[in-house]
Amino acid sequence: MRVSRLNDPFLRGQLAIAALFLSLGFQYATWAARIPALKSDLDLSAGEVGVLLMAAGVGSAVTFPAVAYLMRRLGSRRLALLSQFGLALALPALAAAPNYPVALLVMCADGVLVGGLNVAMNAQGAALETRHERNTMARLHATFSAGSLLAALVASGMTAATDSVLAHFGVAAVLLAALNLTSRTGLLEQDNPAQDTPAEDTPAAATPEPARRRWTLPSRLTLWMCCAMVFGTVAEGAMNDWSALYLKDVAEASAELAPLGIAVVSGMMVVARVFADGWRARWGDGRVVLVGSTAAGAGLAAALVSGGVAPALAGFACMGLGIAAVTPCVYAAAARQGSDALTLVAAMGTTGLLAGPPLIGFIASASSLAWGMGAVAASAVAVALCGTRIRWTATPVVREEAAA
Repeated sequence: MRVSRLNDPFLRGQLAIAALFLSLGFQYATWAARIPALKSDLDLSAGEVGVLLMAAGVGSAVTFPAVAYLMRRLGSRRLALLSQFGLALALPALAAAPNYPVALLVMCADGVLVGGLNVAMNAQGAALETRHERNTMARLHATFSAGSLLAALVASGMTAATDSVLAHFGVAAVLLAALNLTSRTGLLEQDNPAQDTPAEDTPAAATPEPARRRWTLPSRLTLWMCCAMVFGTVAEGAMNDWSALYLKDVAEASAELAPLGIAVVSGMMVVARVFADGWRARWGDGRVVLVGSTAAGAGLAAALVSGGVAPALAGFACMGLGIAAVTPCVYAAAARQGSDALTLVAAMGTTGLLAGPPLIGFIASASSLAWGMGAVAASAVAVALCGTRIRWTATPVVREEAAA
């Protein structure tokens, strides 16, 4: 008997978790889109802006032990909803910040909340895949990219309507609150908040007294996953933030063509993530990561050597297509190692995503933006090298099925 799509528990869970991914992409891109206005309102220098961006990454990185503890105490559902609601409040708080120190504190808190949501929503996605034996992580990450695109459209409309950053962020906060309500009805409940990972991955003898379980040193496999995640998110974040400037200042594109850099990268990432679950089912996560990251690095490097607008756009397309599936695959692999491994890998991913753009900016300041983008290409190649050290075959292959 075919199950109605409205009554399909997999679809309900997928939509609820997708709302979390959409929220994170939307919130991140909302404040990023208004960096010029925040710079002007707070009278910041370029260096101070870089430190402001870095504050979010620092906040995410240093809260790993707290997030690991909250995952065990609250479970992924409650942690996701609390973090997502906190991110909605962080936007008007940032707009209302009276000075630079307060803005730094808000951005640091934002990083803490991003870290909590990032861990919890990926734990939910991995649990949904395992429970229903259907791939979905790549499509969920596609909604993160879609959230960034939505935020750009809202920012454009709000900027045209008003110069008030507080009004813009207030509207964005209302939208995030609506997404929070959307997620509440479909997220997976866990009988034991400490066990967000598949039951078959937890030895039967290890299940008693989960509340007393303590964090242990990460395994070598987890550390390689952390490295792959950092390099992958550095490349992903830097491409979104620096592609337009590269086109304008290095490739000498016109003002009308420069924004196409972000559009090409984001568009290709959305397309790749829509189809990547099928690639995972057909070729396996390891091969998708290795081939994709190698193609991303090689394509961007060739574009940088060639120079010009057309090669740059082609290189950006290679990067978007190749790097898109890295984070979904690594998150899924980390989730099968346990909640502590997932928390650490997610913390490194958030740090790379938020710290990558200012890092490339520092390289560009010390040399040139071309060398900065070269570091992005090198990061993609580093993902492939790290991927060779990850035992992808040790994790069960989740088959993809069409929704009933």
